[in-house]
Amino acid sequence: MEGSQSHEEHPYIPRDLKLPGFVPGVLSQSTIIGFYAVSALLVVSTIFVLSGRSPKRSKTERWLMCWWAFTGLTHMILEGYFVFLQNFIRIKLLVTWLKFVRKEYSKGDSRYAARDAGVVAVEGLTAVLEGPASLLAV
Repeated sequence: MEGSQSHEEHPYIPRDLKLPGFVPGVLSQSTIIGFYAVSALLVVSTIFVLSGRSPKRSKTERWLMCWWAFTGLTHMILEGYFVFLQNFIRIKLLVTWLKFVRKEYSKGDSRYAARDAGVVAVEGLTAVLEGPASLLAV
């Protein structure tokens, strides 16, 4: 069909990367970042307030707790989603923010879009080891 966009066209480099069934994202970068920022603010605020209930903790310790909670949840949620929900690019009915985050992230590193085995392995380790270890540090 003339004038219609093929589902094979994608924004990733290399341009000849094969992504059968590719469906473009519909959320803007600002929407994705805005949701992430609000979520991060909620996590950090909650941890900071809860950690303040103990008078023994310094502000530095409280901020470190916020960082470890934020980074742990980021690894477990974003990277866990990527590793354990295969074929994230092909999902047409599941319209979630996480799918669009990963599609947007893949514009910077197409190995994520192509589900490179090395990237999946490293992200899997990060999601199941580093994420929980970060929460344990809290």
